[in-house]
Amino acid sequence: MATKKQFNSFEEMLSGSDVPVLVDFYAEWCGPCQMMVPILEQVNAQLKDRLRIVKIDTEKYTQLASQYQIYALPTLVLFKQGQPVDRIEGVMQAGQLVQHLKGLV
Repeated sequence: MATKKQFNSFEEMLSGSDVPVLVDFYAEWCGPCQMMVPILEQVNAQLKDRLRIVKIDTEKYTQLASQYQIYALPTLVLFKQGQPVDRIEGVMQAGQLVQHLKGLV
């Protein structure tokens, strides 16, 4: 599902995307974050042409987590043209998440 790519900065990755970017802020130790993995795979399968999904480990990128005020995990933030436009905290089922995102992407 998620492709690993190297970027000089988070902002470069966001601004270089031609589709909205859904960022999954997670941590390895977070149980609900692990529940989101198959859910995001389903979302990606349904919206892959309209959306890019990126995972950010808040333990490795603490500065990004504080910059975007990530206080609960998992937190999904949808970026369009490099700007955050939507935020979802906690686990959401794939069907619900796809419906929610369809109105935004």
